Amino acid sequence: MLAMCSATATALLPAGADLGGARADEAAAAHAMTTRSAPAWPDTYTARLEALALLQSLNAQLLSHDSATRILGQWCADHRLAAEPRIIAQRVQLAAPPASAELRRELRVAPGDVLRFRHVRLLCGSMVLSEADNWYVPGRLSAAMNAQLESSDVPFGVVVRELHFQRHTIAARLLWEPLADGWEMHAGGGAGGRALQVPARVLEHRAMLALPDGTPISEVIETYTGNVLAFPPPDSVARR
Repeated sequence: MLAMCSATATALLPAGADLGGARADEAAAAHAMTTRSAPAWPDTYTARLEALALLQSLNAQLLSHDSATRILGQWCADHRLAAEPRIIAQRVQLAAPPASAELRRELRVAPGDVLRFRHVRLLCGSMVLSEADNWYVPGRLSAAMNAQLESSDVPFGVVVRELHFQRHTIAARLLWEPLADGWEMHAGGGAGGRALQVPARVLEHRAMLALPDGTPISEVIETYTGNVLAFPPPDSVARR
């Protein structure tokens, strides 16, 4: 069974590169709790190539748009991940982790300036597609925006869209490499009847949201779950 779970262009880093701040245990738990049954992907070279191509496609779309929420909504609809394909945001009350000196430098705030933290899951139907750790500068937002961020589950980008912010990717990396090193030198079709196991986390982005004049308002670390592949493998769709 398949285990479910203007942007500045940047190279997609391999698994193992350290961005820091990722919450592996929380993403894995959310993945486990919100997995739905889906047709099995076979553990073959073809299926692994397809999985890699799909992850690279999703990554390219995220890198080329300012709204990750909008891209996930389109992905949800295009791949029929839910009967009603729309994105639902779910704010999770977590203690704010300490803001590092690097984070404050990137957000251009002094050590004593106030930063606020938000953790939000984006779901398609009942499945978590991404988890986001978001640090933002409340003094650069309106009072109404701050109130909405504190009292609702509305995604940050939706709340602040009137600011016409721009998304600048700091780094992106695959958390799962479907193809092992040297795969191209090995003949054969893969692991026979075994099903492909997709991990709980597959992709991570770190991005800055800034006003049109370049002033930062937020830094976010987004972790995308294996649920982005929770649909029938392309080969099975093509054979219908």
